[in-house]
Parts: sequence; structure tokens; C-alpha cells
Amino acid sequence: MEKTRLQELLDALRRQGYTVIGPRIRDGAIIYDEIQRLTDLPIGWTDEQEKGYYRLKRREDETFFGFAVGPHSWKQFLHPPIFSLGQARRNGQGFEWTPSTDSPPRYAFLGVRACELHAIAILDRVFMGGPYVDPVYRARREAIFLIAVQCTVAGGTCFCASMGTGPKAPPGADLVLTELPDVFIVEIGTERGAALLAEIPCTPATEADRSVVEARLEETARSMGRQLDATDLPALLYRNLEHPRWEEVAQRCLTCGNCTMVCPTCFCFTVEDVSDLAGAQAERVRRWDSCFTTAFTYTAGRPIRQSAKARYRQWLTHKLASWWDQFGTSGCVGCGRCITWCPVGIDLTEEVHAIRQTDSALTSERR
Repeated sequence: MEKTRLQELLDALRRQGYTVIGPRIRDGAIIYDEIQRLTDLPIGWTDEQEKGYYRLKRREDETFFGFAVGPHSWKQFLHPPIFSLGQARRNGQGFEWTPSTDSPPRYAFLGVRACELHAIAILDRVFMGGPYVDPVYRARREAIFLIAVQCTVAGGTCFCASMGTGPKAPPGADLVLTELPDVFIVEIGTERGAALLAEIPCTPATEADRSVVEARLEETARSMGRQLDATDLPALLYRNLEHPRWEEVAQRCLTCGNCTMVCPTCFCFTVEDVSDLAGAQAERVRRWDSCFTTAFTYTAGRPIRQSAKARYRQWLTHKLASWWDQFGTSGCVGCGRCITWCPVGIDLTEEVHAIRQTDSALTSERR
């Protein structure tokens, strides 16, 4: 597909009633928001990412998707940061409850990366995979059209290759785009993806095109900014719960919760009832929460995890270890957001490496 025909794809999606959400520049970062024209995309821009560092810079070409993931994830559209569950109004006999009945928005996500497809699949298991299905998430998820973009640029904090979540897009998207200098190679993932693509003039890809795509993905995998040895990670962390590294990282951690906010899979939330001053009506609101706040574990008059050490350890061991026990996968997709957006530059891959280097089991064997 010629690159300029991407506009026709956007137009076709809008004709089907979708609001197209994709990458665009705002406040010095590439975020996800509504796009209507190709000029809304960060064409010709890339990013520099390191721990606690993010900057945009111009490329020497006009590549459409020549950047890594930014601070936003698709989670915010599927599991909103704040969501009204309903309202209660006082009547003569007590309160009358009115649940929220808003129709879910029809979003088309453009530019979903491989790690993000894995993240959405993880959220699917969390919110829809057990006996209790979250109706808010399910309604939003079922209304989504997914257009993935293969990563031909690795970010400075990416380690998806270590986690087996990229850079090649897994099944799950309706369409998958790979950007070459003048065209997009388009792979069809679903019947509705095929129906949409039928509206756009395209020519069949050649074997040479496919070879170029595979070569680009292999090069991206080799150029990851970070690596993480994922061998027996749950066992490693479980047997090192009292490792001195937890105390060392706690001296740097601000417990701000940035890592959980930008993470595409962290799903914890709290529910609050907010009443008016007269007590005549109240609204029940669900909003994101974080295991880094003291209120998160507040039970029987006190927080269970009071120290920064306990909270960071909980987050990391849940993400890389106990998530396997709960959902059968890792909770980390290697996107690197938690590294880039940590204000003090704590690097998950460095912390795991430090624990592995001084693993208590290995230390006892040497004795």
C-alpha cells in the first residue's frame, strides 16, 4: 500500500463510525490521541530514551512511525483512569441507584506495537479471563479495531526481545503495517481487517518485500536498548525477598507511582463514593490506583506495606513473578516505559541483574 493511502484508511475507518486514535506530538512527547489527517502523525520525528530521560528529535527522513513508545499506552482507552460507575440520589425511602449506561466509544487504534498487543492480551486475561468479567472493559474492548505497526526502530529502554513480546507483532490485530521507505507492507489479521483493506487500492507484496520486512525486524531485535535475563525469574525473586538490593533501591525510589501509571499492564484501581455537601446525591467513581501508595494496602488502621522497600519489592515481584501464578504470563512486556519515565532513573533490568549477580542460592553454594 502506498504510504499516502494511509489517509484513505483513516477515512474508511471514520465512515464505519470509528474514532481513530494514534500517535501525535503534544508537550514534547509522542502521545496517543485522536487523529484525522496524516499530518497529525509525528512524521519525520524520533525519540531518544534513557532512564529518566525522554527527548524528541528530527529524523533525516519522513518516516511515519520511526519512534518507540511514549508515556501513553492503550490501557487508558480500555481501562479509563477515571470512570463513573453510577449515581445514587436520595428519595423518601433511602437512595435510588442509577448505573452508568453510556455506550462504549468505537475506537480504531493506529500504531499498536508488538509489546502493546501483548499488553492488551494480558489485560484481556485480567478483566475477561476469569469467572468474573469486567463489563466496562469488555464493552470497550469489543468495540476496538486494532492496526498494529511493526517496530523498525528500537528504543533506548526497550527490551521486548528479552521478554518474547517483540519486535514482531503477534496475532490479535486486524491489520499489521510494516513501514518501508515508500510503501506499507500490510498483513491481514481478521476478516474485518480484510474488508477494510478491500476499500483501499493495494498491490500484492513480493517475496523480496517479505524478506525486507523480516530483515528489518531482525535488526530491531538486535538493537534493543536493554536486555533482561528472564531465565527462572519467578524463582529468582521469590528466593531473594530479603536481598539487600531492595533496601538500596528504596533509598532512590520516590514511591511516586509513575511506573505503574505508564505501564501498559498495571491494572489496579480503587472505588470511591463522592457525595455532594447536602448528602442528597453521590457518584461512585472507579479510578486508577498504585501499589506504591500507602493507602493501597491500608487495612485495620494502618498500611500493610509502609516502607518504600516493601512497595517496590511488591511491584517488581508481582510484575515478574506472581503474575505468572495469577494469570499464566509475565506482567512485563519489555516496553521500557517504567525506565524512561522514572524521575530518578531506576532501571528494572539493572535491579534484576543486581539480584541475579548476588543470588542468595548461588552465594550459599559458593560457601
